[in-house]
Amino acid sequence: MIQIKNVTFSYSKQKALLSDLSLQLESGRIHGLLGKNGEGKSTLLKLMSGLVFPQSGSLDVMGFVPSKRDPLMLSEIFFLPEELPQLNISVANFEKVYAPFYPNFSSEQFNNFLNEFDVNDKASLLTKLSHGQKKKVMIAFGLATNTKLLLMDEPTNGLDIPSKGQFRRMVASVIDESRCLIISTHQVHDLDSLIDNIIIMEKHKIVFNQTLENIAAKLTFKVADRGTVNDQVIYSEDTLRGLYQVCKNAGNEDSKVDIELLFNAVLTNTNELTSVFNQ
Repeated sequence: MIQIKNVTFSYSKQKALLSDLSLQLESGRIHGLLGKNGEGKSTLLKLMSGLVFPQSGSLDVMGFVPSKRDPLMLSEIFFLPEELPQLNISVANFEKVYAPFYPNFSSEQFNNFLNEFDVNDKASLLTKLSHGQKKKVMIAFGLATNTKLLLMDEPTNGLDIPSKGQFRRMVASVIDESRCLIISTHQVHDLDSLIDNIIIMEKHKIVFNQTLENIAAKLTFKVADRGTVNDQVIYSEDTLRGLYQVCKNAGNEDSKVDIELLFNAVLTNTNELTSVFNQ
């Protein structure tokens, strides 16, 4: 669905934020784009949606060149930015104005998602809602567009703990083989049990891109007693419960992928982890 080849991008004359970046993403998956603040995650989403243009390299999104802003492409992309627009209209009027841009928009789904988020008054002005409530409206609308490509930048910022759980359930309910969802975040915990492909950015580059199936096949995640010797350990964290470890999966063990532990392992020991997946 998305092919990015050797893309370089910078704002004005600043040092390149993204340099020679390549990435290929499939439909039917929920991709988690992880990285610290300032790595270029938001810019990468903007490039995919045609909001900014690369200085060099190429992007192919669903067979379109994003920078050409083809209306057919735009009708199949919904981009939820981290900073929400300030619109002085009601929730109902927001739907009335923007839903026609998306041919597969479902008003029934929108209402159901709003109800699940406990946003019950569509007459409310968006400017009068709290940041969290406004974020819920935009998430509900985005999911109800039923676009082939859904881009979300830090969608869980501003949501309370119960709402984050609701968000994960809603997202899981709408993804099928024809749709692709990319969620950019630095809050790794919020994507637990949701994403099935992990992309990690470090120093403005893609340093890791693997499906959960591949990760579980190549690595094990365990808690070991202090003093335990294991020559398969790639990364460990000392906690009150013991040593949290990422190990090579030499014995074909089953373990649940710990996304936060994996993220820390990648940033700390990129080369060794890369070699594990290249074997």
